[in-house]
Amino acid sequence: MIVDAHHHLWRIEDGYRWLDAPELAPIRRSFVPGDLEPELAAAGIDRTVLVEGGRCDAAEAALLLAYARGSAVIGGVVAWADPADPALADTVAAYRESPGGDLLVGVRPQLQAETDPGYLDRPAVRRGLRTIAEAGLAFDVVVRVDQLPAVAGAARAVPELRFVLDHLGKPAIRDGAAGLAAWTGPIAALAAAPNVTAKLSGLVTEADWARWRVADLRPFVAEAVDRFGPDRLMFGSDWPVCRLAADYGTVLSALTEALPPLSPGERAAVFGDTAARTYGLPR
Repeated sequence: MIVDAHHHLWRIEDGYRWLDAPELAPIRRSFVPGDLEPELAAAGIDRTVLVEGGRCDAAEAALLLAYARGSAVIGGVVAWADPADPALADTVAAYRESPGGDLLVGVRPQLQAETDPGYLDRPAVRRGLRTIAEAGLAFDVVVRVDQLPAVAGAARAVPELRFVLDHLGKPAIRDGAAGLAAWTGPIAALAAAPNVTAKLSGLVTEADWARWRVADLRPFVAEAVDRFGPDRLMFGSDWPVCRLAADYGTVLSALTEALPPLSPGERAAVFGDTAARTYGLPR
């Protein structure tokens, strides 16, 4: 089973202010299941995980769960939720009671927007992380490189929670060796926590959008494989954001080429088994 562990869908009329940035004009439109399905079929994808798109409200979660309910390929939804919210347990319960709620597999706040380096240390946030663990959900983290040490601390503090690092922590691939050097130490410390898995996703948009090559990705992918191992890594397209730098098929083939030599079982882990296990996807 081939799994895309990270993609998005959104209706532009519902309000995604981050898409107002001029350089994001190519993806400033709606993307719905009918746009996604031909891409998946062409790439031979069997299951996907649909991830919140930065709208940061409960209404988006209801829409994404409804999309998943009506799809033969979306196996799970990672919805937005605020881990510091005292009503987090009620929010999760409401998600599960909505149409498609049985396909809720994780939650994700927009941690990359946080400026407080101690955010994940706050008592309210730590309580929220334990609530997520008790609900049996994964916790997706989308963060900057400078936030990786805080994620490592939270993972050690809440070992019962499954942390999923999106986009390998967004290393500065466009900066080459300097970007690799700034990222290697923090990613090694995070990978030392056994309850953390990571997505090989969003890499082409951390590279130079117009001039990236597979060789630019390869050192970062190799380091991730070395630190996490294939059993804690999963492929994600980050479609349609990836379209800023490459189409769906190119993203998939680039990761395939960037990976170091793997056994068939290890390759199966990266391209499906890790995601299926981490998110409890139906086979």
